[in-house]
Amino acid sequence: MSPSIRLSCVVLDCPDPAVLARFYGELLGWQADEPRDEGRWVTLRNPEGGVHLAFQRDPDFQPPTWPSRERPQMLHLDLDVTDVETYHRRALELGATLLQDPPRDFAVYADPAGHPFCLCRIDG
Repeated sequence: MSPSIRLSCVVLDCPDPAVLARFYGELLGWQADEPRDEGRWVTLRNPEGGVHLAFQRDPDFQPPTWPSRERPQMLHLDLDVTDVETYHRRALELGATLLQDPPRDFAVYADPAGHPFCLCRIDG
């Protein structure tokens, strides 16, 4: 058998893993594992078995300043949705900040820790 490799998880640094896991869990409809390592790590499990999201405490975390390059983003998440307006409202209710006026097909936000993410319309 030949060796294999797969992407299992994307990890975001943040000041409070439980808060960020709650935000993305509510937005995506995913369940979080119990916090580990004295609350320094929380994993959200993808119910479809794909890539999970995890959150790791970094007490010195400083959010990116997108679109400014002062503190550039290292990555961002693209979340596919069938209705940008519905998820736009939901993201804002959960604590996201709109970073760019929402065009019809996608919108750019910052999560509660300041990581940029996009809601991207797909045909349902």
